[in-house]
This record gives sequence, C-alpha cells and structure tokens, in this order.
Amino acid sequence: MLLLLVGLTAVVAVSTRMQCLDAAREAAIAAARGESGAQAAAHVAPAGADVEVVQSVDTVTVTVGAPVRVLGGGFPLITVRATAVAAREPEEFGELP
Repeated sequence: MLLLLVGLTAVVAVSTRMQCLDAAREAAIAAARGESGAQAAAHVAPAGADVEVVQSVDTVTVTVGAPVRVLGGGFPLITVRATAVAAREPEEFGELP
C-alpha cells in the first residue's frame, strides 16, 4: 500500500512539474516580448503556484513553483519548481543588428 501511495505521489509531482514548466515557458516568452509574464503564467500554472520573474538586460528568467500534497496522510507538502529563460526581444525594430 505504501508503495502505491509513493508511486501516485510521484505521478502527481511529475504532472505538476510539467504544468510549472509550461507556465514558466509561457511567462518567459511573454515577458521577453514586453508583456506581463505573471499574467501569462497564471493561465497555465497549477493552483497555488508562485511565479517569480527576473529581468536582466539581455534575458528574462521565470521560476514557477507549486505545492504537491503527499498522498496518504499528514506529511508536509512537496514543492516542485521549473525555470525557463528567454532572450529579450528588441524594443524597437531599429535595434536589430
């Protein structure tokens, strides 16, 4: 029984991480274009996820984390995270090399 609970928890954790990765990618692409990365991530991220958008001169880095409840009892939550990085797009067409 314990092995089944561990296996199901692993499946839920991997599924949640994939949702976080999709949300991080969407947010990084949106933020690289000058749009709101947090709003883009909110459409794809799992419930209860936190989104962190860090913009530098050349890149945008987005980290999305979400809690996963361990099946089978009063264990603490597991947090899964995914990160995506995108190059910032030029703000004006004239800036292209």
